[in-house]
Amino acid sequence: MILVLLGSAVLSAQLPSAARAGEVSAALEESLCTLDNGVIRARVSRESGDLLSLVFRGQEMLHTAGGRAGGYWSHNTARGRHASHLTIDPKTNSGARAELSVQGFSDGTPLGSGPGGSFVADIEIRYTLGKDDSGLYTYSILHHAAAYPASSLGEARFCAKLNDGLFDWMTVDARRNMKMITADDWNHGTVMNMKEARRMNTGLYQGQVEHKYDYSANQFDVRAWGWVSTTAHTGLWFVNPSVEYLSGGPTKVELSAHRDATFTDSLTAPAPPTLLNYWRGSHYGGSVCSVARGEDWAKVVGPFLIYCNSGGDQASLWKDALAKADTEGRAWPFDWAAETDYPRRSERATISGRLVLEDPQAPGFKFRRWLVGATAPDDEPPGGGASRRGASDGWQTDAKHYQFWVRGAADGSFAIPQVRPGRYSLHAIADGVLGEFVATNLVVAPGLNLDLGTLAWHPVRHGREIWQIGIPDRSAAEFFKGDDYCHWGWYLEYPKLFPRDVRYVVGRSDFRKDWFFEQVPHNEDPANTTGKGNGRATTWRVEFEMPAPSRGQATLRLGLCALETRSLAVAVNGQPAGAVTDGPRNSTINRDGITGRWMERDVVFDAALLKAGTNVLELTVPSGSLTSGVMYDCLRLELAEEK
Repeated sequence: MILVLLGSAVLSAQLPSAARAGEVSAALEESLCTLDNGVIRARVSRESGDLLSLVFRGQEMLHTAGGRAGGYWSHNTARGRHASHLTIDPKTNSGARAELSVQGFSDGTPLGSGPGGSFVADIEIRYTLGKDDSGLYTYSILHHAAAYPASSLGEARFCAKLNDGLFDWMTVDARRNMKMITADDWNHGTVMNMKEARRMNTGLYQGQVEHKYDYSANQFDVRAWGWVSTTAHTGLWFVNPSVEYLSGGPTKVELSAHRDATFTDSLTAPAPPTLLNYWRGSHYGGSVCSVARGEDWAKVVGPFLIYCNSGGDQASLWKDALAKADTEGRAWPFDWAAETDYPRRSERATISGRLVLEDPQAPGFKFRRWLVGATAPDDEPPGGGASRRGASDGWQTDAKHYQFWVRGAADGSFAIPQVRPGRYSLHAIADGVLGEFVATNLVVAPGLNLDLGTLAWHPVRHGREIWQIGIPDRSAAEFFKGDDYCHWGWYLEYPKLFPRDVRYVVGRSDFRKDWFFEQVPHNEDPANTTGKGNGRATTWRVEFEMPAPSRGQATLRLGLCALETRSLAVAVNGQPAGAVTDGPRNSTINRDGITGRWMERDVVFDAALLKAGTNVLELTVPSGSLTSGVMYDCLRLELAEEK
């Protein structure tokens, strides 16, 4: 039986009397503020907005050694003018809730430092505690005034470094749910082909490679992730009630949790358990938030919950955290977060409708797994320029605006709740459909629901489908070993699994067994255990039958999850047919991912290259580093024949 402590529980005698009475107290000192409800006691810097201490049931949850803050926003308020005050004073509400605001005023100069860089904007950081809360809420508000110079935001996240003497088990999802290495294991590890990867020479995972990117997560699907102490039966979790403020939409993958990868040669360096909530991510394709001079822009990032629970085993604590995420999602938006750019529930609206796929080549198509979202208008770039965004690249790279996504129903119906007032485009992506649906010029008025009725989706076709390999789903997970992707070094295993590279026969081969999930240069050194060095060019063959010679135009449509190579050459029956050389490099392969920024690249060639009988299409990745390859979502050959 799990015992999850709530805010009214009694704590030790050293806590303030207000806490013992089941109320929230807020104590303002010269440089600190302490929020306390008898279960949670948080100490916050009134200069930087850093979370200096988080005590749960008398136990310090954060890493506080070395004078570093245990919890912090990458863009804080320490530089320039700053001020702090209680935006919610518990003395005015009988101890029901307290909220501290720490403000930094840019005055046109950058604020923030460290891994997130700096950004020209006023920054406000808030921490909120209710009397029944078993956790602390935090959020950040950024405001770029029109008079400020143009500015671009670097990495932006909230980070928590946890008590290394307490936490030993990390949970991201069902796949990454495990007891973790120790700091000593990391410090004694052997560096591999990148600084974030080390082979363990000691401990539970001796002989295996630890890579912090193996714990990256899809931010839309993972709403509660954290660390547990298996000895104290205590957990600390990040809980996202909404992803409206995160970048990249429902396919965005980012770092989430790991043992801190301290990049020193010290054998005693601290490497505490780490949690991250990225709202402007730079990994797996990254995202953009740029503001022009003369632009008045603001964004509310959060609130999200730093949740603490106790009692029971790791599985029980995780189950409780997932339940808490559901509860928080139903409570969103929070009434107590009163901001001009944080509309209340009554000011938001639901966008609803029904999508119908109309494709003569897919009669009777049924939606199985699909997503629909309201995004910034496609003519409104995520950067400060005026160039039009591509339909896919726009929402996939946008960190500047809000996005609202849901999973649609099997009958094509959808309802997107709690949408802020404003202008939007509607986007939909579905398993089994190459491309996406787009509807523009949606206007959401405050408090007025928007019913779009029935919408017809006519997917792009370039002729008759000849064959398809894989499933259009913006992931390479369906290919061989794609269901077990999150381990370092698959590019070293590839030549062992496919010593003669891939030969795929349409109609006979099975992409689940015969098509590897990443095409990478072929390592020819069997003694290579570090992943360093280069491999030879790798050519994959697709063999297929044609009943007769063709005239017209053929199109090889490539849905790509990652493009790390400088070129991907295509040949048909020994003749060059084209190449893919453009596209964002998103480091998905060397970060052990299964999807990055999705893109479609079409190779168009004369159908006369095809012949009656057996045809061979070749895909070649040139020689290069072992991670400079390509990761496919799907491949489809279409033929527009001349009569």
